[in-house]
Amino acid sequence: MRLLRVFLMFGAMGWGICILGVFLPWDIIVKGLYGMGAENIVYDPMLNYWFRMVCGGFSALGCIFAVSAYKPEKYWVLIPLLGWLSIAEGIIIGVHGLRLGLPAFPFYGDTAFCLLTGAGIVVFHRKINKSAIREC
Repeated sequence: MRLLRVFLMFGAMGWGICILGVFLPWDIIVKGLYGMGAENIVYDPMLNYWFRMVCGGFSALGCIFAVSAYKPEKYWVLIPLLGWLSIAEGIIIGVHGLRLGLPAFPFYGDTAFCLLTGAGIVVFHRKINKSAIREC
């Protein structure tokens, strides 16, 4: 159970960090995006809006991972879905990162985060005896 919680908390931190993108000023966000390899970002109010929307959604996903780590017995049926969706996201971004010819940073790290977090959740969820969750 401890290792399952570690992977869930890893997911919570990885997705939850996006909360910064909801609140940081646009000029700081653009500097961060340049630092991750983006080029020629022209300000567009819709782009600003979409970025905040995506960061809000990712932050909400981080919260779901966090509450699942805190009370795995309560969210037991949700946990494998979090794992499989993480694996699916890793495949999606991996395929598109390669298709677009992106440099290794940051897309390899993002892909590895999704695949490893998802695989860890799926594997350790399966290894736990269902009767053991009542002991948590």
